[in-house]
Amino acid sequence: MMKPIGDVIKNIPVSRSGKSPNGSAIRITRKDDVRCPICQDAGYLRADVPPGHPSFGRLFPCQCKRNELDERRAEDLRRLSNLDAFTGYTFDDFDPSMSGTEEAFEAALAFAQEPDHRWLFLSGPCGVGKTHLAVAIATYAMQWHHMSVYFAVVPDLLDHLRATFDPNSGSAYDERFTSIRNAPLLVLDDLGTENATPWAREKLYQIINHRYSEQMPTVITSNVELRKVDERIVSRMLDHRLTQYVQIDAEDFRRPGDARRIRWTSRR
Repeated sequence: MMKPIGDVIKNIPVSRSGKSPNGSAIRITRKDDVRCPICQDAGYLRADVPPGHPSFGRLFPCQCKRNELDERRAEDLRRLSNLDAFTGYTFDDFDPSMSGTEEAFEAALAFAQEPDHRWLFLSGPCGVGKTHLAVAIATYAMQWHHMSVYFAVVPDLLDHLRATFDPNSGSAYDERFTSIRNAPLLVLDDLGTENATPWAREKLYQIINHRYSEQMPTVITSNVELRKVDERIVSRMLDHRLTQYVQIDAEDFRRPGDARRIRWTSRR
């Protein structure tokens, strides 16, 4: 049983000057102003257990504090993803009528609608819409499922991890790495294009292996031959029990003279 820290504080003697016996200020919140009735806005609960119990004297975060931390992590991931830079990368903006893209579009839309415990791997040459569909999935998940999403181009992700790693003070890095690894939805674009150090490759494997073991929703795109990717990652990424693998056989729409319609407005 947990006891609100607010209730514990009430039992601390307070002088008329608003100071505790040791002279430190104590903040007293009026009952009508309390937002969380569980912890009285203290943010933590104390286990109501007898002395000698392993949890005696320990503080545990209240649900309101956990919700606050989740919202902070979600906002942090959204900022790191920089999805605002991908304007026009929605399902409505994609033209699936062009030859070779129909299966990828349908697979991406189905994944976005029901992303739980599944992986999607989109493979194909440059300019066939892999990034567009990956961003569309991320945007759809945030808008319709209210999921926290982390989107990253793999080389940029590894550069970011290298830049933030400090062996003398790893707490901030560890928190960021854990937040990325445990993102409710992870979208990795351009796997295999990275020029990574052994350390960075190992970190990438740790992220993917963790998500594979936990069966966490993940989207991966790549335009390279799989022999260029860590075989440990390939083994997990191509597990048919978890992953839908779609090979996109289409022409690069960025080349001059391509008749592809950039905007598709008939589907609503």
